[in-house]
Amino acid sequence: MSMLPIRPAAGLALALVAAVAFAASAGSVNVRYDHPENFTETREVRAFAPSRADFAYLETLKHYIEKHAAKALRPGQRLDIVVTDLDRAGSYLPSMGALQSVRVVKDIYPPRITLHFRLLDAQGRLIREGERKLTDLGFMHASPGGLSNTDPLHYEKRVIDRWLARGVDKL
Repeated sequence: MSMLPIRPAAGLALALVAAVAFAASAGSVNVRYDHPENFTETREVRAFAPSRADFAYLETLKHYIEKHAAKALRPGQRLDIVVTDLDRAGSYLPSMGALQSVRVVKDIYPPRITLHFRLLDAQGRLIREGERKLTDLGFMHASPGGLSNTDPLHYEKRVIDRWLARGVDKL
């Protein structure tokens, strides 16, 4: 009896189990933005650097939060996050005669993220919910923690990582 017919079936079964596990973890965290047009960051960019208005960073940050928050959850738990305000590290300063505005990153312009979260168990019962105002006043003096200094969102990602590192019992 040949083992070949069994191997493809075992491989298919393993792939199916992995796909189900991935789908379960991928859907365990949902991030959405509540009126991003009113975010502090959006208002600042429109006022001082309209030529720099690129809001693709919101999608990048959304995927980052979903991926990293899913790792912090226990099996079956679900986390819903609504970001209500976001102010990236640095600021665009009003300038006279400059062709292109430049984001100035100084310790007086820390990253700030305000969010509301709901943590649910496997049956959909509420475990915990609340609002958090995340900031990192020492963001210029901390080590990058594995994030590249060339990543334009590395300060914001570190704020999220610090919040998640507390664990689901202390969100």
